[in-house]
Amino acid sequence: MKFVSTRIITADVEKAVAFYEMVTETSAIWGNELFAEIPTPVGTLAVGSDKTVALFGPGSAEPAANRTAIIEFLVDDVDAEYERLRGNIGEVVTEPTTMPWGNRALLFRDPDGNLINLFTPVTDEARVKYGL
Repeated sequence: MKFVSTRIITADVEKAVAFYEMVTETSAIWGNELFAEIPTPVGTLAVGSDKTVALFGPGSAEPAANRTAIIEFLVDDVDAEYERLRGNIGEVVTEPTTMPWGNRALLFRDPDGNLINLFTPVTDEARVKYGL
């Protein structure tokens, strides 16, 4: 089995895609007006319209209702990313903070309220874990 992507369901695909393009500095690949993908070296962040939910099963997903998953991106310098993004992101949950497990992390919410974690391994153990 190979993990390929995480898909976010949203009522405003254009807004969500623009947000993730800004955060990742990566252009989306659009399948159509209801679906786009943000490719990264290790997986893809897919953004789908709530209009596609019926294809999976009515009521199977609901936009802006997530409070369990965190979308995480490994970055070279979380403090520099915070400075770059701070005027363009809404709710900051945690400013850059060094966590007990050795990552320096910034947590904020996307336009639908999904939690985003940008992190940089800062201890030797954490760097080894991520091959840095």
